[in-house]
Amino acid sequence: MKKIVTILVMSIFMVGCQPEGREYVEHKELSPLVEWLKKDVIEFKVPIEKENQEYKMSLAYRYTEGFEYKKLKVKVLEISPNGTEASKEYELTILDEHGDYIGEHAGAFIDSEHVVETKKIFKEKGTYTYKIEHMMPNDPVSYSLDIGLILDVVK
Repeated sequence: MKKIVTILVMSIFMVGCQPEGREYVEHKELSPLVEWLKKDVIEFKVPIEKENQEYKMSLAYRYTEGFEYKKLKVKVLEISPNGTEASKEYELTILDEHGDYIGEHAGAFIDSEHVVETKKIFKEKGTYTYKIEHMMPNDPVSYSLDIGLILDVVK
C-alpha cells in the first residue's frame, strides 16, 4: 500500500511540473508486482489535431533500484488513424558508463525520459495508437513500474 501511495504522489508531482510545449504525456502502470511481462503490451491513444507539426517524441520509464540491465529494449508499434502500421525498436539507456542509474531519483524510484525521435511529424489528424512491449531476452523484466509516451512541440 505504501508503494502505491508513493507512486501516486510522484505522479501528481510530475503533472504539476510539465514543461512548456508538452503536448501529450501519459504513463501506464505495468504490473503491481514491479515487473514487465512479455505478454503485457501497453497501449496509448494519442489525439493529433495538427498535420505536419514537428514533435520530439520520448518514452518515459519508471523503474526501481535493482534494475539489472544497462539498456531496456522496446518495440513501439504505431497505428495511424487510417490504419497504417509502422514498427520501430529502441534501446533506452538505463545505466551510464559508471554503472549509475540515469534519471530523476525519488528514494528507490527512478524516472527517466528517453528521446526516441527528434523530428516526429504526423501526416494526418486523428487518434494514433501506440503499442509498446519489451524486447528483452528474459521475461519478466523485474524492477519495472511504468512506461510512458511524451510528445513535445518543436518550435
